[in-house]
Amino acid sequence: MSSGGPLAKLMRVIPPGTHLVIGGTVVLGAASYIQIAAAGHALSSDPRAAVAELWSLAMTVSLGLFFPVEQELTRVVAARVVRGEGVAPVLRRAAVLTVGLLAVLCGALAVAARPVADQFFKGDLGLVWAFGATLVGMGLVYLSRGVLAGLGLFDSYGRSLAYDGALRIVLALGLLAAGVHEAIAYALVLAAAPLLATVFTLRPVVRGCHAGPPMAWSELFQNMTLLMGACVLAQGMANAPVLALALLAPSDSDLTNAVLSAAVLCRIPLFIFGSLQPTLMTGLSTAATAGDRSGFRRMLLRTCGVITVLGLLGGVPSVLFGSWLIHVFFKAPNVLHFLDFFWFAAGTMCYMLALILGQALMAMDRHRLQLLGWIVGTAALVGATFIPGAAATRVEFAYFAGSAVTAAVLLVSLWRVSGHWIATGEAVPRVGEPNPSATRATL
Repeated sequence: MSSGGPLAKLMRVIPPGTHLVIGGTVVLGAASYIQIAAAGHALSSDPRAAVAELWSLAMTVSLGLFFPVEQELTRVVAARVVRGEGVAPVLRRAAVLTVGLLAVLCGALAVAARPVADQFFKGDLGLVWAFGATLVGMGLVYLSRGVLAGLGLFDSYGRSLAYDGALRIVLALGLLAAGVHEAIAYALVLAAAPLLATVFTLRPVVRGCHAGPPMAWSELFQNMTLLMGACVLAQGMANAPVLALALLAPSDSDLTNAVLSAAVLCRIPLFIFGSLQPTLMTGLSTAATAGDRSGFRRMLLRTCGVITVLGLLGGVPSVLFGSWLIHVFFKAPNVLHFLDFFWFAAGTMCYMLALILGQALMAMDRHRLQLLGWIVGTAALVGATFIPGAAATRVEFAYFAGSAVTAAVLLVSLWRVSGHWIATGEAVPRVGEPNPSATRATL
C-alpha cells in the first residue's frame, strides 16, 4: 500500500515542532492578500498605487537585507547550542549589525525623502516615514526569529510568523470596517505587525540567551554578503513589475494597481511553496551534508515536480479568470488581458524553480554560484524591461525573462557541481544545521 503522495513524503522530513512554522507561514502569506484587498477597497486610485509601491519596496529591502541576518544568526546560534555555549554574545553582535543597517537606511531616507516620495509615493512624505518604520519593524522581527530558530524554539518561531500575519489581517480589516481612507494608516500596518510580533515573542528570546564566550565578527559574516546579494536580487526580481512601473508609467495609477493585483494573484503557488520550503531545504541540506547523493537527487526532482504541479494549478485559473478575480477581490481596474496573466504565471513557475535550485546550491555550500545566477537573471530582467512596447507588457515579460534565465543559469551550475560531486565523492562542508528559516519565499 502506498504510504502517501509526494507531498506526504516531503512532510515526513520536517523536524519535530516545525509544523507551527508552516502554519505561521500560511497565516503570514494569507495576510498579504487580505491587506492588499482591504487597501484596494478603501483607497482611491493614487493612494492605492502609492501603498502598492511601498509594499513592494518594503518586501524587496527587508527580505533582501534582514532575512540573511536571520539565516546567519540561526546558523551561528545553532552551532553554539550544539557546543553547549551561551548565545548572548551572538545576539549582541547581530543587534549591532541590524541597528547599523537600519541607521544607514533611515538616514538615506531622511536625506532623500522628497525624491523618494515623488518617485514612488505620489509625493506623500508620510509614506516615506511609514516605509522607514516598516524597515525597523521587519529588521527587529528577523533578528528575534534568527535567535528562536537557532535555539530550536520552532513553536515560538511559528508563533512569531502567525502573530505578524494575524495582526496584519486584524489591523487592515479593522481600518476597512472603521471606514478609514488614509493611505498612511494602511501603510503603518506593515510596521506595527512585525514590531508587535517581536514584543510578543521577546520572552523566549531573552530566556534562551545565556552568557557565553565572545565571538568574532567573522563568525557571523560567513556567507552573509553573498546571501544578502542573492536575496536583494531575488526580492527585487519578484517585485520588479510594480517598481518598474513607478519609473515607466508614474502617472498611471490604475495600471500600477492592476499589475500589483495580478502579480499577487499569480503568486499564489509561490505562497503555498513558501509554506513548504523550510521542509524542502531541510531535506536537501541533510542529504548533502550526509553525502547521500541519490537522496539529494530524488528530493530535488520530487520538489521540481511539486513546483510544476503548483504552477499549473495556480497558473491556469489565473490566466483564464484573472481579470475578473482581481476586480472582485482587489477592486483592480479592468486594464489587463489574459497574456498579462500568462507572463506572470509562467514567470512565477520559473521563479520557484530558481529558488529551489539556488537552495540546492546553498545546501552544497555553493553560495557564489547562487549569487551568480541571480546576477545574470537580473541583467536579463533589466534588458527586457527596456525593449519597445507597452509598459505593462514590458515589465511582465521582463519578470518572466529574468526568472527563466536565473533558473537556467542555476540549473547549469547545479548540473556541473553535482556531476563533480558524484564523480569525485567530494564531501559537502557542514556550514550549520538545517533550520526552518532557510530562505522562505514570500509574497
